Amino acid sequence: MSENHNGWRGLFTAENRGSAITLSSGVALYATNSYIVITILPSVVADIGGMAWYAWNTTLFVVSAIMGSALSARLLSKCGPRRAYLTATAIFMLGAAICTLAPTMPVLLLGRAVQGLGGGFLFAMSYAMVNLVFSEALWPRAMALISAMWGVATLIGPAIGGVFAELHAWRYAFGLLLPVTLLFAILVWRSLPARQQKPPVAEPLPRLQLLLLASAILVVSAGSLSDHGWVNFLGIALASLLILWLRHREFTAPVRLLPRNALSLSSPLCALFLTMSLLMIGMGCEIYVPYFLQHLHGQTPLLAGYITAAAAAGWTLSEMWSAAWTGKRARAAIHAGPPVMLLSLLCLLIALPAIVAAPWLHISGILLGLMLLGFATGLGWPHLLTQVLQQAEAQDKEKAGAAISVVQSFAAAMGTALAGTVANLAGINAANGSAGASHAAFWLFMLFMIAPLLAMVSVRWVTRPAQVKQP
Repeated sequence: MSENHNGWRGLFTAENRGSAITLSSGVALYATNSYIVITILPSVVADIGGMAWYAWNTTLFVVSAIMGSALSARLLSKCGPRRAYLTATAIFMLGAAICTLAPTMPVLLLGRAVQGLGGGFLFAMSYAMVNLVFSEALWPRAMALISAMWGVATLIGPAIGGVFAELHAWRYAFGLLLPVTLLFAILVWRSLPARQQKPPVAEPLPRLQLLLLASAILVVSAGSLSDHGWVNFLGIALASLLILWLRHREFTAPVRLLPRNALSLSSPLCALFLTMSLLMIGMGCEIYVPYFLQHLHGQTPLLAGYITAAAAAGWTLSEMWSAAWTGKRARAAIHAGPPVMLLSLLCLLIALPAIVAAPWLHISGILLGLMLLGFATGLGWPHLLTQVLQQAEAQDKEKAGAAISVVQSFAAAMGTALAGTVANLAGINAANGSAGASHAAFWLFMLFMIAPLLAMVSVRWVTRPAQVKQP
């Protein structure tokens, strides 16, 4: 195969163009929705209440996305690419409609859960189909293109959310997703084939593993609603036990959720998934940044949304920059991520709580910290994902593709749940307003430094030459 067909141009040949655009558009829809919601959440809470449930908007969305991710292979097998994507699109639209009409926070959370299910299908099927529709030489660039849609979302999502939030019309931000999603459905109908050439064989669902994953996230989130520290720590302890049970189940059950030996400490897949999880958990603190920007730094919803989006911009830039790297450079990219994330959280720790009386220093430090936060994750991300596909056994390739989004979604939800726990316990709901928010910001970024510190250990396991399988 020529160099042109192995490079970026290869994704947009006549054979690949339709698939590349559709798969990336599905993730763009998912990501744009995420940034719309992050931007409008402070306005939603101000309108219908529910500050204690703030993080649950993301947590429930991502828990449902995990379910959609896990069910994606079955949906593809049963319906084929076109009908599977159209089904996911319809579910996503239903969730957006519920959010648009929600009179209270519980109804909004229901809509977010439905949205998450449809979004999880879209997200997982995009990754799962990479190894079905592209040659292996194009996998890193296809992964980078799909993930780069988060960068596109940074331009669109905060603008939509910010404008409607400033107009006190946050419902219209959800309503706008309805015609946009309908346009995506038309693209799916025109671009994707009705059937795969070699449909995957559907296997029974790993129901218990899915239940354990969801329960681990929800017990942490439930604990975060309490003002008593022992309840919060009990939730984290229970979640740890559920994860250990999940690990045991993966070794003993006839049906697995993850590729074979993915949770074995001697497997390179375990190191890959652990590093991915720690990086995603480290980014979980991002959920509260718009709130802190508005309540501690006096930013408008629009500006707060765009400042927060600096993290996704950093992710996109670093991922596009490093996607073509191979060998030692690829390993160096993976290795550099955790130290850069540690530096980013240090910047946010200094700038966001507004302890130092220098406004220009605050915003500069916040922008730098957020940019580095995304840069740290994106730098090695396409290589981590590619290694997952390469390290998986031949019969587990499709399971590995779906597992990428399951693990990413689980870690993102757990990061958000832990952020909610820290923020609520640190006093973000306190009556003293800005002082409580500042205290919560300090402890949030201080404690979240644990994630990149642990990733600095796990990444050494990933980048050992014996562990890295070259394409």
